[in-house]
Amino acid sequence: MSATSAPGEGEIPGTIVFDGRRSRAGLPLNNLAMALNRRVDREAFLADPEEFMSRFGLSEAQKQAVRDRDFHRMIELGGNIYFIYKIGMVDGITVPDIVATMAGMSTDEFVDMMRNGGRKPHG
Repeated sequence: MSATSAPGEGEIPGTIVFDGRRSRAGLPLNNLAMALNRRVDREAFLADPEEFMSRFGLSEAQKQAVRDRDFHRMIELGGNIYFIYKIGMVDGITVPDIVATMAGMSTDEFVDMMRNGGRKPHG
């Protein structure tokens, strides 16, 4: 962490470090997301998301992030991007759509930025 980073941020401002502490906190959320690999669980999640979330013991903050499809908040709460994108996929949201929302951009803006070399590390 640099002197100008907030707690939990990496060397690039605004990035969230996925460390052991965050991983442990996110285990319920990541387990829920991984369950969505199975059709029966995707159907259960869509039919009754509240009951489905309770099966995995999500915290109230994690539940709210899932309800809101706030992927950045899910990562703050220990979600691993490689798992939580499955939550969006259930809704038909693509990975570029998800990452664009996390970057505060439209999907077209995000894709264009990536095609032109990506985001600069310091703004």
